[in-house]
Amino acid sequence: MQRIALLSDTHNYLDPKIFKYFETCDQIWHAGDIGTIAVTDELSKIKPVIAVYGNIDGQDVRRVHPRDQRFMCEKVDVFMTHIGGYPNNYSPDAVLEIKRKQPKLFISGHSHILKVQFDQKYQLLHINPGAAGNYGFHNVKTLIRFTIDSDKIMDLEVIELGKRI
Repeated sequence: MQRIALLSDTHNYLDPKIFKYFETCDQIWHAGDIGTIAVTDELSKIKPVIAVYGNIDGQDVRRVHPRDQRFMCEKVDVFMTHIGGYPNNYSPDAVLEIKRKQPKLFISGHSHILKVQFDQKYQLLHINPGAAGNYGFHNVKTLIRFTIDSDKIMDLEVIELGKRI
């Protein structure tokens, strides 16, 4: 069983309130627009990090984190990318990867819009954790925690960190 903290779009800002939500987690996943490598370096001091780079990330982030991550967590096939869209509106690259080998969990960031949606067509769960940083048009900073136990994704919770400053 793995407890996951999922965030995106920190844009080089880690809200001090965020750290208490990682205490009960086994891993931290970041779906891009990290800001600088210092962000994932800081997160890595707390828990193991799996991350992808986003469109605002420079070479310091891109040297360490790939554009896409495809991995197994327990018995769940996970595909994570920053600009991926959502069911019925996937990016061209994301839909190609989903069609090539359907994941059970598809994670993207970029939109700053928190969304959890089951895709009937591809039989996958899509999660966008919204934005955890202060930059962007979102009003409330968010992240998501959930558990993966064998092939089940469960105990999903949305965490609001407060208003964007």
